[in-house]
Amino acid sequence: MKRISLTQHLVEEQRLHHSITAELRLLIEVVASACKHISHSVGKGALGDVLGTAHSENVQGEVQKKLDVISNEILLEANEWGGHLAAMASEEMETIHPIPHRYPMGEYMLLFDPLDGSSNIDVNVSIGTIFSVLKAPEGMTTPLEKDFLQAGCNQVAAGYAVYGPQTLLVLTTGNGVNCFTLNRETGSWILTERHMMIPVETKEFAINASNARHWHPPVQRYINELLAGSEGPRGHNFNMRWIASMVADVHRILCRGGIFMYPADARDPDKPGKLRLMYEANPMAFIVEQAGGAATNGNQRILDIVPEKLHQRVPVFLGSKAEVELVTSYHRV
Repeated sequence: MKRISLTQHLVEEQRLHHSITAELRLLIEVVASACKHISHSVGKGALGDVLGTAHSENVQGEVQKKLDVISNEILLEANEWGGHLAAMASEEMETIHPIPHRYPMGEYMLLFDPLDGSSNIDVNVSIGTIFSVLKAPEGMTTPLEKDFLQAGCNQVAAGYAVYGPQTLLVLTTGNGVNCFTLNRETGSWILTERHMMIPVETKEFAINASNARHWHPPVQRYINELLAGSEGPRGHNFNMRWIASMVADVHRILCRGGIFMYPADARDPDKPGKLRLMYEANPMAFIVEQAGGAATNGNQRILDIVPEKLHQRVPVFLGSKAEVELVTSYHRV
């Protein structure tokens, strides 16, 4: 495969499919540059005094790590001034972040989880950044929260970066999924895999099994069938993998097949799930569907859900299509 840069790839996409405007291309490049900056901060670890907690909580009531705060600031500062955005929204902030008046206002809106898998930071396990791009509503002059409340099928781009043994950027603009590897010597993102497709056959699943006693009956049924192995109704053995970093778990599924599940459970009936629809579920669902997989909340396609609030939570089942369709069908019995 010819090794080309992220910029060249986006320019070629722009020419071939006419689905990427020059403004969107520049926006993606800025986000990619911010992810490179975050990767550098992550790589310093204790040497950069970036480990441990920030002694603060985010809007979700979760204790923030220092790198959560640092990554959020990197993404805000990188994207404020370019003229591509009307506003931003982050999992770490209570409300939206309009572009300051001293900068031109663009036609896109950016949502992000600045550092996914924060519990893994201090033990040197892969973490990442997830992002989603929406078009600003026609005629919008002053961005409001309601302008972000669009179904995931309206996304014009989505991606994630994985900060692991290699730093990877996985991206879709609606024409398949491509993977870029950061050349740490030159600082360039290089296209290393085109048109990624989730393998149809799978023998792996990802779920936090410590919550098993709280799962609803459809999830218990599905997992019990997997655990029964070759002697059970599925007729073969499955392996469980759980990294507790969505980007790392989903990236493995993108490469090797499988299903990722973070279901609702019986602990808090008012909380429909743990993952956030707009910062995590929507961008990952867009990527997974573009790679031939499926993503539901157990009842409907995730990308069809119209959000009611900025930090809405949702159950998530995504990955190899047949497995997602099977566990979803158990919810409908």
